[in-house]
Amino acid sequence: PPPQPISLPPTRGTALPELTTEFMVDMKCEGCVTAVKNRLQTLEGIQNIEVDLNNQVVRVRGSLPVKIMLDALHQTGRDARLIGQGNPDDFLVSAAVAEFKGPVIFGVVRLAQVNMELARIEATFSGLSPGKHGWSINEFGDLTKGAESTGKVYNPQDYLSDKPLGDLGTLEAGENGEAQFSGSKEKLKVVDLIGRSIALYATEDRSDPGIAAAVVARSA
Repeated sequence: PPPQPISLPPTRGTALPELTTEFMVDMKCEGCVTAVKNRLQTLEGIQNIEVDLNNQVVRVRGSLPVKIMLDALHQTGRDARLIGQGNPDDFLVSAAVAEFKGPVIFGVVRLAQVNMELARIEATFSGLSPGKHGWSINEFGDLTKGAESTGKVYNPQDYLSDKPLGDLGTLEAGENGEAQFSGSKEKLKVVDLIGRSIALYATEDRSDPGIAAAVVARSA
């Protein structure tokens, strides 16, 4: 049967402001893409739908509450979750990357917005001295003096905690100089990190000027 339009309860006052909302949706083929688009198109208040099958991302521009869109996606029988939301005029950033390109320390840090309150961090490094190293997201992307010119650890004004939000804790490098990390951090917004940097330190307490740094850039 054709999908039935969902009737919305009457809203009082003005409509919601138009936003771009980004969902991660389990899609395997072009048929999935068509099913998702057809279902969303039955909703009133949607201006535009973009589906990226490779990255399993659906971007919807419109004035609908998230729950109504999520319910519609779930009605197609697919897993779907919110990964971000923003003003359609500002490109929505849900993933970023920082690449350490040597000559001694090489590595990649990937940041992904899981939902509005949580970001996932995955990192691999090589060329480190064995043992524990502090690392952090720092305020500036100025690498003229390496990590030393990247400023203090990033900490938004409204973040109230003993440790700055950008404090990533400790990396432990093995005898081969390699270190891996995967974890998540609450309250971290990937969009706010673009153009800042990630810095590595020789010591766990970050008391030295730093041994390497890389700028955080947008990622597909």
